[in-house]
Amino acid sequence: MSKYSYFCKKLYQPLNQIRFAMKKLFSAVLLTSVFTVFSIECFAATKYISIGTGAITGVYYPAGGAICRLLNRGRKEHGIRCSVESTGGSVSNLNAIRNGAVDFGIVQSDWQYHAYNGTGFFADQKPFKELRSVFSLYTETFAIAVLEKSGIKKFDDILGKRVNFGPQGSGMYATMEVLLELKGWKKQDFAATTYLQPSEQPRALCDEKIDVMIYASGNPNGVLQEATQSCKVRIIPIDSETVEKLIQKNSFYVKAVIPGGMYAGNPANIETFGVKAAVVTSDKASAEVVYNMTKAVFENFDNFKTLHPVFSSLKKEEMVKEGNSALMHPGAARYLKEVKIVKD
Repeated sequence: MSKYSYFCKKLYQPLNQIRFAMKKLFSAVLLTSVFTVFSIECFAATKYISIGTGAITGVYYPAGGAICRLLNRGRKEHGIRCSVESTGGSVSNLNAIRNGAVDFGIVQSDWQYHAYNGTGFFADQKPFKELRSVFSLYTETFAIAVLEKSGIKKFDDILGKRVNFGPQGSGMYATMEVLLELKGWKKQDFAATTYLQPSEQPRALCDEKIDVMIYASGNPNGVLQEATQSCKVRIIPIDSETVEKLIQKNSFYVKAVIPGGMYAGNPANIETFGVKAAVVTSDKASAEVVYNMTKAVFENFDNFKTLHPVFSSLKKEEMVKEGNSALMHPGAARYLKEVKIVKD
């Protein structure tokens, strides 16, 4: 395939010149038809794939960009061109993969589990048993940011306040609904609920249009940085009792900490919970494409870890063992077995 793509590239320009030079001697219609067929054949030599991510201001978007960057470096050899799409997040990406709108997606491990099993937010859909894991990435922490002057100091204090759940279709929104069920709360228990995009949340919080901002992501991330640098914002902890109950009911959640000093005005460690961000696809994805994507990331691992701060603590073995609820795609398994990360 790579030799054919190279052949196309080398011959495309001279053939184009010949096309115009010979117009006077041959039928323009016939020559154009031949030229078009050649162009289509060359175009078909490249496989175009897309990765559904999240908001541009979040971590999913640059994470997808990092994966595509490494994969695209080898496109002369494997003929694959990868592009990133900004989306509504985990739930949107899973639905888009199911519907064939994107080839891959970055999703929270909890929503990967629910989509695969047809539970939780996906209870009204049949189990997505065609979903396949590729590899997981970093741990996402669930953060609740409030204005210092709001008087909110603990999770239960958000009752009666104006709370932004995040965009409908995002993992944040769906996780917030899980927390409501766990606590026995309803949306009517809040003064107002809004569904702003992550990029809109810091301004809304600092302008006092909302009291509470919910955000789930790796750390550090631009959304929490903007909020804490723009006004006096406190990231509040989630009590251990709530976290323990959540983990007991949902094994894909883990205890997590937002490191003290990572965000302005928040010098102490913040106890919360988290999930893994993971790359998924469907069983329809080409084994060669998945193989080459996995290879591009794992063979350039030291480089990959420098492409975003949240990648700095990644470990190959954890990316294979943690956060992958769906079956592993054969293309990923093939590469990982070759390098002995996964045993036969």
